[in-house]
Amino acid sequence: MKDTFHDADVPLGAKIVRLVQERGWSQDEFARQADLNRLTVRSIFVGPPRKLHNATVRACARALGVSVHDLLTQRLEKLLPRMQMPLPTEENLRVLYEHATQPELLAWLADNPERAARLSAAEIDELLSLQGTGGPLTAFGVAHHVEEIERRRRILEQAAIIAGTEYVDLLEQFVKVLYEKIQPYRERGNASEPEA
Repeated sequence: MKDTFHDADVPLGAKIVRLVQERGWSQDEFARQADLNRLTVRSIFVGPPRKLHNATVRACARALGVSVHDLLTQRLEKLLPRMQMPLPTEENLRVLYEHATQPELLAWLADNPERAARLSAAEIDELLSLQGTGGPLTAFGVAHHVEEIERRRRILEQAAIIAGTEYVDLLEQFVKVLYEKIQPYRERGNASEPEA
């Protein structure tokens, strides 16, 4: 069943159902996660395809941990690997909002609640560590640092997709070459020396 939908034109309802299944949720669990009426969720799962209200699409995207734009435009096969990644918890967001002290970060959070909700605990820690007078958030801006975090996340998501294909060997070789390239010179030099 995992590879049922590969067409770019999968109906939105069918895409949502497949993503919910990949998360391992029942209809009732998804209704709770999305804060939607059970009848609404049931109509997505078993009803004839229909146009969903904007609020329903937003609630589904938020529960699944993707943006509305991605839910509407990304192919299902690109979204499926993201369902294996843990969702940010309310605790993560609480920590972010409680520890954000820099005015620039507070302003960014107010303007970008959807993007903030997608930050993982490690990404939140990274962002909070950049605060401080004259620190990186002040010098380069919050948007710049969040874009870098999101860029790394996208690369990891793409690598996860590639790892599930016949190109996994090529990916492994490429990553190994890059990884060796960034190791300290001393470690690389010692690795090539014959043992005595």
